[in-house]
Amino acid sequence: MTKIAVLTNSSSYLTAEELKALNITTLNDPIMMGSKQFFEGVSWASQAEFYQFQKEADPALTTSQIAPGVIEQKLTDLAEAGYTDVIFVAISSGISGLVSTLTAMADAAPVKLHVWDSKIAAKAAGNQAKLAAILVQAGKSVSEIWEQLTILRTSTDVRFVVDDVRHLQRTGRLSNGAALVGSLLNIKPMLTFNEEAKIVAIGKERQMKRAWNNIQKVLAEELARVTYPIRVTIVDGNNPALADAWAKELAASQPSLIVERSIIGPYIGVHTGEKAMGVIWARDYESLL
Repeated sequence: MTKIAVLTNSSSYLTAEELKALNITTLNDPIMMGSKQFFEGVSWASQAEFYQFQKEADPALTTSQIAPGVIEQKLTDLAEAGYTDVIFVAISSGISGLVSTLTAMADAAPVKLHVWDSKIAAKAAGNQAKLAAILVQAGKSVSEIWEQLTILRTSTDVRFVVDDVRHLQRTGRLSNGAALVGSLLNIKPMLTFNEEAKIVAIGKERQMKRAWNNIQKVLAEELARVTYPIRVTIVDGNNPALADAWAKELAASQPSLIVERSIIGPYIGVHTGEKAMGVIWARDYESLL
């Protein structure tokens, strides 16, 4: 009998309550300061603590992949717990080699390992993991889950606004050079994921307010275009007051939207830096159940 587990990165930023309710397992993403290794979800108790650490880090922080040995042990644990299949909802292949690592491990894994490239990060990946887990609980097969995940992923879009683009430039996660001008002119670059699942700069604004107005315009156009319900997630890198204000304003101006909040935690924050803001939108995963 098939028994399916859902596994994802800690950088999907699912809450403890969501993980427990949906029986989702996470692996903590590693963060490096030179040769010293830290782990998201373990090494810092809060966003504020991490971002203060980031300011003082010497050398500057970088990210790393989850070690294959850690993945192997988790898969073995799941196999021993009676699981036959594992769906791993992984961070975008455009910013991490994890998808390739998992794919290479699949043949020798103690369970049937199904690797899902979220092609995105943060709670956008988290909501894909949530959809997979809910469908598992509903008794759906892996192929049926794949169909619904494809619909959700295809509908997903995001705009990030970084307060300081130097982190993305330093870590090499920015795939075009347009934001370089932004750093020199103190302009806030607007970023998204392209079709290759890589982070690219698509515009720039002088003020966060103008960036927010731009995002709202894009969202309104999307809302007018589609016929399905949209879920919007406002995320922040230790900028909760502004994120709460954006969420409140959006919920009031577009009452048909489902608006939720999440974070840009340590692993993604290494690349975006403090005070970054993001708006993720996609078809409401609950409409795919």
